[in-house]
Amino acid sequence: MTKRVGILMGGLSGEREVSLRTGEGVATALEERGHDVVRIVISPESPSVDELVRQARIDVAFIALHGRGGEDGCVQGLLEWMGIPYTGSSVIASALAMDKLKAKELFRLHNVPTPPYYVATARELGTLADLQELHASFGFPVVVKPRGEGSSLGVSRANSLEELDKAIRMALEFDETVLVERFVRAMEVHVGVLDGRVLGAIEIVPKSGVYDYHAKYTAGATEYISPPRLSSTRIRGVVNLAERAVRALGCSGAVRVDLLVTEGENEYVLELNTLPGMTPTSLLPQIASSAGIDYGSLCEAILGTARLHAAIPHVRGSSGTAARESSPEIVRESRAALRRVG
Repeated sequence: MTKRVGILMGGLSGEREVSLRTGEGVATALEERGHDVVRIVISPESPSVDELVRQARIDVAFIALHGRGGEDGCVQGLLEWMGIPYTGSSVIASALAMDKLKAKELFRLHNVPTPPYYVATARELGTLADLQELHASFGFPVVVKPRGEGSSLGVSRANSLEELDKAIRMALEFDETVLVERFVRAMEVHVGVLDGRVLGAIEIVPKSGVYDYHAKYTAGATEYISPPRLSSTRIRGVVNLAERAVRALGCSGAVRVDLLVTEGENEYVLELNTLPGMTPTSLLPQIASSAGIDYGSLCEAILGTARLHAAIPHVRGSSGTAARESSPEIVRESRAALRRVG
């Protein structure tokens, strides 16, 4: 019997349009491979997420959401309670990876190098003298980013106290807490990981010097080079650090690790993305393509990683009955694709 795959897409975050493109790409690829797919489009006008999922009567969820509400553990917790296996990391790993401050704290706890930083909130902003006291001898340039946003929304670079004031105020439009991170002059490298297996790496060269929202989604604004222009020894070190970062946050499924690689011998982890973009031209598909994995195979392999992470007992006849009774078969079928990729 054909199993029903729900593609959760859209959402309410600033990354909604990217999510819609991700979801449509994944849905089309899985349909072409014979899966029964239903598009579950979340919008401000739609019913609640749990109602949409119940109406769709799905066996397994492919989460194609980005940003708040979709990537931060919220929808993952809902699916756990409904008993519907889903792609991506667990509730807690998703929440930790989305929270840049908590992720950095865990990186430091696990000896995973990350650029120095401090935290700023609206309460600490007033005059430039107040900001100077907060910033002290931290130095310039710095990169300012909201604590809990994705797709580089609200991210900017500051080279002076006046620019820092403006950057913090802009980032505060996205979040109540802002990270001010030391700018590290280095090559930016992103590593793709699928179910614990490294797929490869790609070098990011934004023409503006900062990989912000414009650089990510404007054609021609960024150059992508795979494999990165690094020695094989250096690439092994970068990959090893990416694996350590994944373990530090307890992530699973498809993960993208963003790192900085200096001309010396230093590497730093910037952040982890537990639901990386999956438009046909997104970074993870590009990394997979360089490894000989086509887009459709990648989508099917990610589907094969879907599972429940929490040991929540479910009662027969509740909302997730269909999923609990039939989803193991679809997961086994898709995991066969994962083995073929490996």
